[in-house]
Amino acid sequence: MAACARRHRLARLSRPAYRARGRHGSRPRRAAGRVRRTRAVPGAGHFLRSRAVSTPPALVVTCEHAGNHIPARYRHLFAGSRAVAALRGHRGYDPGALALARALARRLGVTLYHGTISRLLIDLNRSPGNARLFSSFVSELRDEDRQSLIARYHRPHIRAVESAIDACLRRRRRPVVHIAVHSFTPRLHERTRNADVGILYDARRTRERALARRWRAELRALDPVLRVRRNYPYNGADDGLTRHLRRLHSTDAYLGFELEINQALLARNRVGITATVCASVMRLLDAYHALTTED
Repeated sequence: MAACARRHRLARLSRPAYRARGRHGSRPRRAAGRVRRTRAVPGAGHFLRSRAVSTPPALVVTCEHAGNHIPARYRHLFAGSRAVAALRGHRGYDPGALALARALARRLGVTLYHGTISRLLIDLNRSPGNARLFSSFVSELRDEDRQSLIARYHRPHIRAVESAIDACLRRRRRPVVHIAVHSFTPRLHERTRNADVGILYDARRTRERALARRWRAELRALDPVLRVRRNYPYNGADDGLTRHLRRLHSTDAYLGFELEINQALLARNRVGITATVCASVMRLLDAYHALTTED
């Protein structure tokens, strides 16, 4: 690849109010070890002078639906048996996703950014204008209460991830691979989902498409019986955090993926699938140079 590369000017982002913790954009390490920080978000953009694409990408790991916590002031909205059942099931959070995300971040030596609030209160993987940002369980909330939820829980998480990516681009001057870890229910609307792993991405972005194809191949090489599908059970270009971040960064600077793991597989073989995912991501980052030089 040529030693020089194009300049990319990125939109300026507002800096979050909190003090950044952890090592943003630290180089993935091969040896296992503790995560420097696991950042549960409670409640800046600069131009990128791209180097040759042989520069290994930085990794950012997030988990938007990690927990099903409901703060005390909102618990009356979830007092009924139907609401309690929803909170405990796949509608309330992504079972198994947080443990996998933690293992991935630990294995690669990067900070994990995750939520704790149930998506039935406010969904951290929806844009503020999305009709599904709030569930039907909170329909009685006034507009000022909803704005308070956005300010307290939604915006801090988004800004924390934005800040981590910005740090990779500004300080490290490296492209970013963002993996948002999720899990999906094996059956939905009386239909069984026929996949163990889903890799969500925007098919219109050449590098995301190439990397998703390679990731699937790496997963299958590590476990030939694993059923891996791309843009399943959802479309990676739909509204969500990765779509928001794509709008802020060029295709050379940011590659966003959502990793979806079947909850039945996590319940049956959590250790095995976790090891497979971690190994596949390490291989994927190693393969980045070969893939980008094919563009």
